[in-house]
Amino acid sequence: MTRLMVLGLLSHKPMSGYEMQQLLQQSRTDTWAGILPGSIYHALKKLAQEGFVRLDNVEQTGNRTKAIYSITEAGRDEMLILLRESLRQSSVVFPTELYTALSFIELLPREHAIAAIDEQIRRIRDDYEAAKAGEKAKEAAVRIPERIRLLFGNMYRQFELQLDFLEQLKEVIHGEEESK
Repeated sequence: MTRLMVLGLLSHKPMSGYEMQQLLQQSRTDTWAGILPGSIYHALKKLAQEGFVRLDNVEQTGNRTKAIYSITEAGRDEMLILLRESLRQSSVVFPTELYTALSFIELLPREHAIAAIDEQIRRIRDDYEAAKAGEKAKEAAVRIPERIRLLFGNMYRQFELQLDFLEQLKEVIHGEEESK
């Protein structure tokens, strides 16, 4: 994912790893893409070694040195390969940690399980609100293409689906406790 993101960003214009990191954080892309700041620099180094990006320039800004990278023709070809692969892969991802925990949830006192689920609900709601704020910020800065609006809509439905599941789960846990 990081390789595709770095190559994709560089296909628009040359930039530094720091610029990429800032762009991903401002748009909240780092959240859904799972890209850590250090992984951008690692990917740039590896992509440069492989000939997919090249170091164009080193700029001095105050005390900071910025290395500006650009994509090569081989990098454009690699980006298209990665793009096709990403579109072909199944995009259904199950919450495996949650499912595993549910297999053994009876080992926890009910109130601990409910408290943990409530914490997850709070975090998902926070992420949901942050995604909405990210969309609004993006709307204020640029015209959002229809495919990106579709992406945001899909993200929102994922949040809503998981929140609904967790609320139902709490009801089931309460019901199981009452039937004992």
